[in-house]
Parts: sequence; C-alpha cells; structure tokens
Amino acid sequence: MVIAIGFEGSANKLGVGIVKDGVVLSNPRHTYITPPGQGFLPKDTAKHHRDHALDVLQAALEEAKIKPDEIDVICYTKGPGMGAPLVSTALVARTVAQLWKKPIIAVNHCIGHIEMGRLITGAVNPTVLYVSGGNTQVIAYSEKRYRIFGETIDIAVGNCLDRFARVLKLSNDPSPGYNIEQLAKKGKRFLEMPYVVKGMDVSFSGLLSYIEEKAPLLLETNEYTPEDLCFSLQETVFAMLIEITERAMAHCGSQEVLIVGGVGCNKRLQDMMDIMVKERGATLYATDERFCIDNGAMIAQAGWEMFKTGLVTPLQETTCTQRYRTDEVEVTWRD
Repeated sequence: MVIAIGFEGSANKLGVGIVKDGVVLSNPRHTYITPPGQGFLPKDTAKHHRDHALDVLQAALEEAKIKPDEIDVICYTKGPGMGAPLVSTALVARTVAQLWKKPIIAVNHCIGHIEMGRLITGAVNPTVLYVSGGNTQVIAYSEKRYRIFGETIDIAVGNCLDRFARVLKLSNDPSPGYNIEQLAKKGKRFLEMPYVVKGMDVSFSGLLSYIEEKAPLLLETNEYTPEDLCFSLQETVFAMLIEITERAMAHCGSQEVLIVGGVGCNKRLQDMMDIMVKERGATLYATDERFCIDNGAMIAQAGWEMFKTGLVTPLQETTCTQRYRTDEVEVTWRD
C-alpha cells in the first residue's frame, strides 16, 4: 500500500492531490483568474500559488482524512510549464518533503495527464491526444517511452483559444476556453480559416493572426456574430487535431484514443473525435473537468507509478524546467 501526495502548479491552477494505490482520496485546487481580456503573468501566478499553497494542502489532507506520517512519497511537477509558478510550487513540495522526512519525486506534467487518464478511464494502450493551454501533442507508448508522433510547431491549441477569447473580451471565469465553447454552441455561420496541418504537425499561429485581424471588422459590420466566430474557430482547430490523431492511430494500429489536458474537457472536441474513432471501430476515452484540467492527483498518480518501480529524485536534483519533453522520461512502470 502506497500513498502519494502530488503538487501541481505549472500554470494558473494550483492543485494538491492524494492517491492511495490507484484511488483518488482528495484533489482540491485553486485557480488564479484574471480580469476579462487579460492573460496571467508568471510573477502574479507564482504569488497566487504562494498565497494559497498551505490552504490547498490543508484541504487535501482533511478531505483524504490522511495524516502526514501516513504519506509515503511527495510528488511535484518538474515541468513543462511557466517558470515562476513551477518554482514556487516545487519549493512547497521540497519543504514538505524535508519537514515530513519523506522521499520526493519530480514528475513530468504531460505524463501526469496521461497516467491520470489511463487510471480514470481504464484505457490500456491508447493513442493520446494531449491538448492544453501550453501543450499540443499526439503521443503513443513504445519501448519504455511515450513517443511524440505529432505536435504544434508554434503555439498550443489552448493558447490559441485563450488569445481569441481576449479579442472578444470574454471572462476568464471559469476559463476562456470554456466560455468560447458555450458561445460556439450557438454559432450558425462558418467562416473559413487557414487550416494548417504539416505531416503529423499542426500550426495555430497563422490562423490566430488571421482571425484576430478579421474579427473586429466582421463584428462591426454584423457579418458574423461572436458565436459564429467561436464556432468557426473550434471546428477548424479541432478538425486539424483529429486528422493528426487518426494518422497516428493508423500508424500504430491502435484501437483506443485517450484525450487529456484542459482542452480535452471540450464536448465538441470529444464528439468530433468520437465520430472518427467509431468509423475506425475503435474506442474513445475522455474525462471531465475534475481530471483533465491540471490537478494535484495526476501528479500523485504518476509519482506513485514511478515510486513503485523504485524511482526517487535526489533532493539536489529537485529542480524545475520550463521545457521538459514527454519523450525524455523513461517509462519504467509499463511493459
């Protein structure tokens, strides 16, 4: 029996989760929300994490009904992510590990998402579409690594959606992407946009520049509504993602697709993916906002898997890195 606690703070969500042998005991989080039309800056986000770290930790312990001496291992997000928030969260994890005299494990954020998705959905060996504010990758497991088959060559899909939400001055509560999704449901007119798939990779920056430039005039002349533009943007970027996911499935001979990451909560993305997957006689696995949005339990779950195979991070190596590739990690816990 192993109990792991995970600290996640790579972007604007601070989460602390506790996992006991594949069972999530608690998973509270606190989100830093900025005014409409604004993004979140690293230093302000780091301050938010410092301000709320102890409250979220306390909530996790109380909800799980666990005392510090019952915990076997402390896990934290090493990267990828925003530098200042990562460091402030790692500092808390390191302090806790030393105060409680527990081993510590540095976890790759992307692998946290994958292992959480596998745990919650029961997917065995899926082709993974990982979509969030900072990452867009198509991943499959092979020979002790999560291999990246395709990815964005510029900005992440979540970043593209978030930045268009700023153009429309949409609220950041609960998230800009969620508010785009709600507007898109009412969209009727489709605006054709640049569709950029290059082999197994996608590009969103040109598409974003195009719609940022066009939107003010289209809205001013009432040619298109905000709902139409959100609908058009979603349909285009999601179609690009499904194309590269299908190509990876064909390459791997895969019969499972798992969607993870914050954008993975989007119902339209899940529905579009489901159509493609069913046409191939395969199965789609997806989770809701409790587990696809950044959370502490996913870091605890990945750390739990690592710890069970004997992995521990020496204290002097408990650093952070903003660029930490999914395929850099040796996956010791899978056959």
